[in-house]
Amino acid sequence: MSTREKNLRIRAALAVAAVTGLGATALTALPAAAAGEAVTVQYRQSATGADQVEPWFKVVNSGASSVPLSQVKLRYYFKADAGASYTYACSWAVKGCANLTGTFGTLANPTATADRYLEVGFTAGAGSLAPGADTGDMQLRFHRSNWQPLNQNDDYSFGPTQTTYANWSKVTATVGGVQVWGTAPAGNEPTPTPTDPTTPPPTGGPALFDDFDYTGHTDPAIAAHGWSVRSNSGGPGVPGATWAPENVTFAKEGTNSIMNLRTSTAGTAESTRMTEILTRSMKFRNGTYAARVRFSDAPLSGPDGDRLVQTFFTINDLKAPMADDYAEYDFEYLPNGGWGEPANILYTTSWETYRPDPWEAVNQHSEVRASYAGWHDLVLTIDDNTIVYYVDGQEFGRHDARYLPERPMSINFNQWLIDLAGQTSTTARSYDQKVDYVLHVKDQVLTPAQVAAKVAAYRTSGTAFEDSVPAV
Repeated sequence: MSTREKNLRIRAALAVAAVTGLGATALTALPAAAAGEAVTVQYRQSATGADQVEPWFKVVNSGASSVPLSQVKLRYYFKADAGASYTYACSWAVKGCANLTGTFGTLANPTATADRYLEVGFTAGAGSLAPGADTGDMQLRFHRSNWQPLNQNDDYSFGPTQTTYANWSKVTATVGGVQVWGTAPAGNEPTPTPTDPTTPPPTGGPALFDDFDYTGHTDPAIAAHGWSVRSNSGGPGVPGATWAPENVTFAKEGTNSIMNLRTSTAGTAESTRMTEILTRSMKFRNGTYAARVRFSDAPLSGPDGDRLVQTFFTINDLKAPMADDYAEYDFEYLPNGGWGEPANILYTTSWETYRPDPWEAVNQHSEVRASYAGWHDLVLTIDDNTIVYYVDGQEFGRHDARYLPERPMSINFNQWLIDLAGQTSTTARSYDQKVDYVLHVKDQVLTPAQVAAKVAAYRTSGTAFEDSVPAV
């Protein structure tokens, strides 16, 4: 996380590309999915009013083989209102709202009726669909985050006369990243998710790997390996809080060494201790970034409710307000909400630039409103065209080329409090964020499976640390 205040950042408007063409949408041939896999999307609208969109869906297995719903994603396309951010919700679903996810994305090629989309996915708990079966009702909705009026009439996927379920080709569906249903707005066909190759992961090339096998925050190997444990004051978070290097500790859990970042407070700025560790060198740019991180929803003891941010990210410095060579790529978990969110949410955000005063941001983000307590494999890949985020082997967000980095960055982990308003008690409490390892492979895009294989190879060989990434 950067050293600036970001309390309003998710409310900031995303940069939206200008509409460049108004051509009619044409049907295109769909690539083949796995043998026998096909789904049909049925849609009805439940609200034509001006405060929220209510797209309701059923997914029907129209193929010859069972389809795991965790491999299915739907996209509902709409035209964003100027300066608006949006909030997703599930009102009711036969499969259970907890087994549905909703994230927002920005189209690479905006049209007159679409520059954003709501992508609906399923967790493993949703199960599979047998041939001929359907999901039953999925009663979804989304609205402007500030509940200002919105206009559905210029939305590509909106069907004002669709008051009963029927097949709807203006919503697309993919199975395993392959489009099997519907027609996207012109030039915006869903990008296939890469499948794990059968070939082994690359073994050569510059890389950073750290198993975090240290004795404590004063271990001289930490600095020798290029890390800095933060002690200087400043943002983000609670003004006047302390960044406490002694709260970064290391211990064995099973056969692995684990780094622990502890953040504690007794409800005052003076009692608040936050934690951060970062590489001193900014030498990381394109390639693959990965870490295994344990997020926590509850404090170790004391009252819950603090507006906490647990992170893994890359960043460089902002040389001037709205400087176009700034870059930042975040995994940020808020276990108790914050930034206007009432409950737990995981964000991935790609930054082009920002201005701190008056606040203005240019970024793209994806989010899922669900608990992510526990261990998670986080992977970020950056090449010359795309930024892709993965959580536990599944694509979480895919962001546009306009947010690609122009300069190298550092690699960071931190845990901090947005403010003290979420929990005003003066009873002491503390929260832990754990990190198992970090990996960066320069200029190579690895799949999550290849990341796991590369980490396993380091550990099998007994390599706890490597840094062959050249300085810049």
